[in-house]
Parts: sequence; structure tokens; C-alpha cells
Amino acid sequence: MAWDNSRSAAGDRNPWLIACVVSIATFMQVLDTAIANVALRYIAGSLAAGVDEATWVVTTYLIASAVIIPVSGSLADLIGRKRYYMICVAVFTVSSILCGFATNLSALIFFRVLQGLGGGGMAPSEQAILADTFPPEKRNQAFALYGVAVIVAPTIGPSLGGWITDNYSWNWIFFINGPIGVISLILVQWLVTQPDALERERKELIRRYGFRLDWIGFLLVSLFFGFLEVVLDRGQEDDWFSSNFILASSAISVIALALFIPWELTREQPIVNIRLLGRRQFGIAFLVMLTVGIVLYGSTQFMPQLLQTAFQYTALLSGLALMPGGLAMLLMMPVSGKISGMIQPRYLMAAALCALAAAMWYSTSISPNSTFGQLAWIRVLQVFALPFLFVPITTAAYSGLEPENTGQASSLINVARNLGGSIGISMANTLLMRREQFHQSRLVEYIAPTSDAYKQSFQRITDFFISEGMNVVQAKSRALAWIGQTISQQAALIAYLDVFWSAAIFALLMVPVAMLLKKVELGKTPAAH
Repeated sequence: MAWDNSRSAAGDRNPWLIACVVSIATFMQVLDTAIANVALRYIAGSLAAGVDEATWVVTTYLIASAVIIPVSGSLADLIGRKRYYMICVAVFTVSSILCGFATNLSALIFFRVLQGLGGGGMAPSEQAILADTFPPEKRNQAFALYGVAVIVAPTIGPSLGGWITDNYSWNWIFFINGPIGVISLILVQWLVTQPDALERERKELIRRYGFRLDWIGFLLVSLFFGFLEVVLDRGQEDDWFSSNFILASSAISVIALALFIPWELTREQPIVNIRLLGRRQFGIAFLVMLTVGIVLYGSTQFMPQLLQTAFQYTALLSGLALMPGGLAMLLMMPVSGKISGMIQPRYLMAAALCALAAAMWYSTSISPNSTFGQLAWIRVLQVFALPFLFVPITTAAYSGLEPENTGQASSLINVARNLGGSIGISMANTLLMRREQFHQSRLVEYIAPTSDAYKQSFQRITDFFISEGMNVVQAKSRALAWIGQTISQQAALIAYLDVFWSAAIFALLMVPVAMLLKKVELGKTPAAH
């Protein structure tokens, strides 16, 4: 079936201009998410709150995003895609400014919820706009341009956030969204059109069903994703199922899912079209995008932690070590867009997953003597293959979909990426804590007071502190503290290497899944079915 451009948001304008315009707001939203993680300590100190309390600034944003993303397709169909998108950008922009003016933690958390609702709704609308604006043979290049915002922003976020909070204040990580959001709104209103075909579909939808929304489906999906996000974000901190709070949250999430699936499958107009997940092509693309989220967000959060704990880097310096990785992805995005039109998605994705696994395996070569250059190079290798996953996954997800399903498909693909990120961070954090405790207990076994090697090392360290002007008692105390700190740092480093090993194994396990994708017609418009 030939591609019909009646659903294009470009009108008589260049579609690449539209791709650039809709990428602006996503870059702002994804960047802000990464920046906020860096500023938590500063926020806690400024608002007289504990760091544990301040983590709700991140958690509530993730919950709000998780709730709104899966229903964005239905809301956009009902309200109108352009109108819904502009509402989301406006809500995100205004709430960002209000976050910067917040004078207490409760106000900040409330504004972050609003910010999450606005930010979560933007990406599904943007991807649906791109899918309808570009013919299938050009979608890979369009998604490559869009992928620059999605993948590069989390990489530069930590360094930018560290620089802003060190040189100004945490408030500015929210204030900077103001002018960017206003520019985005002006450009969208001026350049992006609401196609007549979509407007006719919207009016027909309202004529058949009215303005009714599947409120029960909305409630169930909100409970499922909202409490799942709570479990993933707070599980390790609250000792998982030893906590009644985590148990209750898990139970609510599971029950909501158990009720949500049969409810949505029996609705004529479901708020989330989960039937798409039953399609081989889309379902596999969903699973592999979940993998991208796990690796991208998990490694982006833990690499700065590794550099700051094991190598004593500042927040800014650790961010700079990640910067070459962001530049590598920026350079590879257009290459992946070009290659995606020449190689079957399943082969490209399988090769990228193998390269990702090899990079994570190589990351286990990090040692206490690793230099800044070596660590920056390892980060480049870790993210080098991600563009060759993101573009073919996104392109394959829309292959063969009916045009009216692009909005729902966009929502589900973004659910996969964000949910993967939450799962990746949670799993890596849990593994890190457990393995660090294990390695520390094993390393302590080698410092028995009866060990000749320990006695000699302890004496040398004591002699060093004595040479620095301490008396014998002080020197022995400092020597013990130094040994304890060294063991703790070594245990932490080995635990991080275990996380990299796990990521490598996980990436390899996804290779046969990627190979299950069906063959697509490269450079041609695939038939809908």
C-alpha cells in the first residue's frame, strides 16, 4: 500500500524542519531528568530536607511520567495531536519555572508531578508526528535525528547539572527550561500542522464515543505503572520485600495489571491498545527497546557514581568523562540512520547487541590505576552501539502498522524505554549493593591480625603516618582507618565490574530475541496489515 502523506504534520513545509522542531522539547525534557539526579544533594541542603526525602523529587517525576505515557496516544487522538503536544510542552515549561521558585520540599514535589505529567506526554506525540510525517523508507533517518535528543541528553546531563549547581544554584536546572519551552511552543504553533486526516478521525471518534474516556482503564494503568515505579525506585533503599510499604505497592501493582489486561482487551475503544504487543514485529521491538532503556539509563547513572566513589572524581569531572560517549553517539546517529535503510533491522540489532555485550565485558578491565582517558574511552565503547539499536528498533516498531495506530504505538515504545530505564537502574543498584557487601566480607578475610602480610602492611602504613608528624597511637588509628577505606573502595569497584558483567550477559541474551523480527522491505513502503 502506497504511503499517504495526508497525515503529515509538515503541510507544505520541509518535513526535516518538523523533525528538528519536535526534537527541541524532548531534548529539554530528557536533559532535565538527568540533571535533577545530580542536584539532589544541593536541593536537600537548600530546602532543609534529608537526602532520602529529596529522592522523592526524582521518584514523583518518574511516577507521573509512567502514568501519562501509556495513555498519551488516546488523549492525543481525543484532543488532537498538535493541541495535546502543545499542552504538554506548556505544562512542562510552566511547572519547571515553578519548581525553580519552590521554597519547600512539598511544593517542589507537587510541581515535579506536574512536570512529569507534561514531560511524559511529549515523546509519544513527537514519535507519532515523525511516523506520520515521513514515509517508511525515510523514517530511519528521521528517528536518527530524533534519537540525538533521546540518547545524547542523558549523557551530557550529569556534567551540565554539576556545572550549574557548582557555579549557580539548583534552581537554574529548572529555570533554563523556561526560554527553551517558549521557543518550542512558538515553533510548533508556527510550523507544525494538524493534518485534516487526523482532524477527521478525531471528529469521527468523538461522534462515535463522545468525549468519554476509558476512566477505569486509566485508573488501572495508573495504579500499575505508578506503584511499579515506586517499587523499582525505592525497593533497594527500603530493603525490598522486607518492607511493608514495598509489599503493599507490589500487591497493588500486580492486582491492577491483572485487572487491566482483560479490561482493555474487551474494550472497543481501549485507552491503551495492548493488542499491539501481541503482534510479532511490534512486540519484539518493544522488548529490545526495553533493553536499550536498561543499558542506557543504568550505565548513565552508575558510571558517574563509579568515577566519584572509586576514583574520587568531582561531579563535573565525572560528567566530562562521559562527554566523549555523548559525542560518539551524536556522530553515529546519522550513520545508523543511513545504514538502517540498507541492512535488515534484525541483523543490525543483533550485531549492535553483540557489540554492546563486548563493550560491557571490556568495561570489567577498569582498575584503580585507570586514567581519565581510559575511562572516557570505555564510556565511548559502552554507548557506541546504542544508535544502531535505537533507530532500527523504532523503525521496525512502525513497520506494517495501520496509520491510526501510530499514536498508540508511540506511547508503548516510550513505555518500553522508560520502564527499561527504571528496571535497569533498580536492578543495577540492587546488584551493586549486594555484591559490594559480598566482596567487602571476602576482602576482610585477608586482613587477619595473625597474617604476616597484614602485619607488614600495617607497620609500613603506621610508619608513614609517624613520618607525617603523628604519635604512635594516632598513626595506628589512621592506619586502620586507611586500610578500612581502601577495602571499601576496592569492594565498590569490584561490585561495579559485576554490574558490567551482568549487562554484558543480558545484552547477549537479547540477541536471539532480536533475530525473531520479520524481514522488512528496505527502501520501500511496507504494506499495512
